[in-house]
Amino acid sequence: MVDLCLPPLTPARLLRRYQRFLADCALADGSVVTVHCPNSGSMRSCAEPGQPVLLSWHDDPKRKLPWSWELYWSGSSWVLINTQRPNQIVAAAITNGRIPELLGYSRFRREVPYGERERVDILLEDDQLGLAYVEVKSCTLLDADGVVRFPDAVSERATRHLRALEQVRAQGHRAILFFLIGREDGHGFAPADAIDPVYGAALRQARERGVEVLAYRCCLGPDKIMVATAETLCF
Repeated sequence: MVDLCLPPLTPARLLRRYQRFLADCALADGSVVTVHCPNSGSMRSCAEPGQPVLLSWHDDPKRKLPWSWELYWSGSSWVLINTQRPNQIVAAAITNGRIPELLGYSRFRREVPYGERERVDILLEDDQLGLAYVEVKSCTLLDADGVVRFPDAVSERATRHLRALEQVRAQGHRAILFFLIGREDGHGFAPADAIDPVYGAALRQARERGVEVLAYRCCLGPDKIMVATAETLCF
């Protein structure tokens, strides 16, 4: 069962990514379009000029840019660029029973306030199992050693999420950090200590305090995405 069906995508070639949320791409006919880049990270290892990309078109008069960047070709795998997709993918995978660690919950909510000022991506509820807070992180960084890592830039927000998960775990609820690996190349998962050592230390501490860490890899294609296999934690 597919976890996310993508809209029809248009092939292009990446010319440059700039100002975080903008990219210039060349379409097949040679025309150059400026597209929305829905990814606030550094996008190391997935923004090399000249590489193939796939774009979605949005016929919405309220949008300044009708094109959005969805996928990037690394040379060996498609890479999920659009960070608005992972929550949808993980939610569907849970509903489809594809995540064994999260089976059995009878109710499901999205974007529920928790912590001091956060909103958890997914809250699972059940009269017998209790509450499970699931925070989803999109991972695209492929390190030189072949390990997929997170984050690809210093992220105080991601560290805050760890603290919030620790709080709900201390209250007796399940707290799950779900790393969705949006590429099929590379192996294993670990924090990007060289980029954000504070986050790496906070992740290890949270794990010691009972926050569950899951990493699952996507199977990606130009028309659909599916959560495929659990990945080894390398930390």
